[in-house]
Amino acid sequence: MRTEYEAEGIDPDAFADDPASQFAAWFAEAVETEEAEPYAMVVSTVDAAGRPRGRNVLLRGADADGFVFFTNYGSDKATAMEHTGVAALTFHWHRLHRQVHVEGTVERVSAAESDDYFAKRPRESQLGAWASVQSSELPNRAALIDRLMEVTAEFDGGPVPRPDFWGGFRVRPDRVEFWQGQPSRLHDRLRYDRTADGWRRVLLSP
Repeated sequence: MRTEYEAEGIDPDAFADDPASQFAAWFAEAVETEEAEPYAMVVSTVDAAGRPRGRNVLLRGADADGFVFFTNYGSDKATAMEHTGVAALTFHWHRLHRQVHVEGTVERVSAAESDDYFAKRPRESQLGAWASVQSSELPNRAALIDRLMEVTAEFDGGPVPRPDFWGGFRVRPDRVEFWQGQPSRLHDRLRYDRTADGWRRVLLSP
């Protein structure tokens, strides 16, 4: 099965001088077109053994400093990122026939930023963060539910604090590529490369 892409192509002269501004524009269009999950992105990492892995995570912040998401610091992705210091992100907005690819270095966000986001999560999600030892083996689902009941009782009637093993990461981009589907698979690709003087833009063959 093949989908023929008929969208308007990329005009390099109309693109922003920096990738953060251009991402904001494309992201706003993805939201407006009611993409199913405009915030969804694939976070790709490589572990200590050199094995690559990708998984879907939700974007929780994007600006000139980078792209932010939150997770358990003991998870496989967190362990891999802290080992290599790098990660890649991929956004796919099907209705617009667009993708954005991000490569960059990774750092933890501040404790205050993690606290602020955790406080805004639904209580059920807060309790879930405490109950799940992410990426660890489970004997059965009942064990997870039992742990959830324990933490629910522990915090009954009071606020749920952020676990110290849970928080945010920021991917600071070195490269950001904007991909626009075009007819005959002759897709448009424009990449921003970070330089000592700012950002360099270059068109790529499909």
